[in-house]
Amino acid sequence: MSNDQDFEVISRLWQEFRKVPFPARLRGVELAGEDMVLLDLCLAGCVSTWGGKGGDLDAKRLRILRECLTALEKALPLVGDTEGLDYYERLHHMAKLALTATPHATD
Repeated sequence: MSNDQDFEVISRLWQEFRKVPFPARLRGVELAGEDMVLLDLCLAGCVSTWGGKGGDLDAKRLRILRECLTALEKALPLVGDTEGLDYYERLHHMAKLALTATPHATD
């Protein structure tokens, strides 16, 4: 995809994601040592910032995005219900797209 296509796709996914409520069952829950609300906050914050900066992230947010993606990949198999799994898989997909679409993500 081109940068414009990446931005368009991620922006659309973000708008759809914002309409989905956080899975109530996962409030206050830790999976694989990760607070699921905090993981949501960090990843969603990075995706939101990526969109607000026109498809870019600074080095600090890139580090946070990578760390949170790694943590989510460990926690995902433990989610245990369809609603939560759908929610976090959607977030994971968006965050991964934002990471790969960030121009200097491999620096």
